[in-house]
Amino acid sequence: MNQSNTPAEKAGAKQWWGLAVLVTPSTLLFMMLTILFLAAPNMAADLGPSSTQLLWILDIYGFVMAGFLVAMGVLGDRIGKRLLMIIGAILFAGVSIVAALTTSAELMIAWRAILGLAAAMMIPATLGLIFVLFADAKQRGVAIGVWAGGISAGVALGPLLSGVLLEGFGWQATFLVAVPIMALVVIGAPLLLPEHKDPNAKIDLFSALLLVGGLLAIIYGIKRFAAQEPAGPSIGLLVAGALVGLWFVIRQLRAEKPLLDVRLFANRTVSGALAVFLLSAAALGGVYSIFTQYLQQVQELSPLQAGLSILPAAAVLIVVSTLSPVFARKFRPGNVIAIGLLTQVVGYILFTQLDAGTGLALVIASFVITYPGVAPSMALTTDLVVSSVPPEKAGGASGLATTANDLGISLGVAVIGSVGIAAYRNQIGGLLPDGLPADASTAASDSVDGAMATAPGLDPALGEQVISAAQEAFTGGLNTAAIVSAVIAVVAAIIAATRLRHVRPTGETQEAEQTTAS
Repeated sequence: MNQSNTPAEKAGAKQWWGLAVLVTPSTLLFMMLTILFLAAPNMAADLGPSSTQLLWILDIYGFVMAGFLVAMGVLGDRIGKRLLMIIGAILFAGVSIVAALTTSAELMIAWRAILGLAAAMMIPATLGLIFVLFADAKQRGVAIGVWAGGISAGVALGPLLSGVLLEGFGWQATFLVAVPIMALVVIGAPLLLPEHKDPNAKIDLFSALLLVGGLLAIIYGIKRFAAQEPAGPSIGLLVAGALVGLWFVIRQLRAEKPLLDVRLFANRTVSGALAVFLLSAAALGGVYSIFTQYLQQVQELSPLQAGLSILPAAAVLIVVSTLSPVFARKFRPGNVIAIGLLTQVVGYILFTQLDAGTGLALVIASFVITYPGVAPSMALTTDLVVSSVPPEKAGGASGLATTANDLGISLGVAVIGSVGIAAYRNQIGGLLPDGLPADASTAASDSVDGAMATAPGLDPALGEQVISAAQEAFTGGLNTAAIVSAVIAVVAAIIAATRLRHVRPTGETQEAEQTTAS
């Protein structure tokens, strides 16, 4: 009998338990992209970061993880996927403990960066080992679906878990929650997961450093503009980042085995789907981070109440993510994604109408409309990208999709978050009361966290005026950020409807393949 006709061996209980060891940390690692959104005010009160430093704390994790994902996938092939995942878990647990004990904003940025590197060690291994565990195509499809669902749930539910932890403990718990999960990986991986390696794999670490370096230079330049720093160095950083990025692309085009196969972007389905995914994640990530602070600083909710306020939108997002592939069987995926993004635009427009006195019901409704709009692009992008390239390039294509998710959210926090900060600073000066001490005025002018920390030390009437001014200015920052996100979402919807219009409904594609096979 021809080997290709031999049925693949079915996975047993051990393999499914192994899947749990892979999915659980994956969910946590993507949860870490958003888990600090609700913890930001508490952390700011203890660490005293500037508004720009707080943005770095929130987004540096995703930038480093995105920059090193592909390189760590190759390293895992070289030394062993399971081994690298265990090393990453040990590093993640250790640094999480250190981060929970940190009292310096500068050190917290460093620890979050190292956590991003540890996450990059683990994520490619989790997906790669699913292919090793499940030889049967049908079972493998179910396993990948569970893995992808876990990642989506992690991003969606991060703030809710943060709210629960903050209510009972403190912001330190948002780091310490990782320790038992990583212990599960260290103990369970050797027992339930096979090792897999490719001794011939070659890693291009220099390319990974170019990618991260170019990204961080550009983002740092953008944040300097938001902080109203001198323009010369900011422009220099943007130019330097662009040149490093160009160097990275040229290096990939010349490499026999590139770290990131940039030629895949010549495929219009790949470039279109990734552009839509990146833009939609960026639009949401920036508003999401500001909105969670708005719930606490302006609506004056506790962290748990804020987390519960987000829960309805997260639940709808999970439902829409589940239904999106069903809709894509009957309708063109590009149209399904575009409709989701246009729904998001409606939500962003509602955000522009919020003010400090808006009722909580309307605030929650605005987010319920906004958040699930990203679900179709989340649910459909990876399959669109992977199915549009030859099988030998599927690994690189899936890596691009995962990178786009991390990068999009982090770009949104960095860029749109910076827009919100700039809008706050432009408005707060005209709203602060007269007679405010210089140090209190400086703190309140930098960030809403500074205003909230300063107010209790002032005369009660003056303190109330500072809080009211900060809340009004912060809401103005949210309104401005929502306008930017709405524009980005419209652009993404247009790309989805035009660049992906050639992609047929997946149901038609499958029927055509079956007809051809018969």
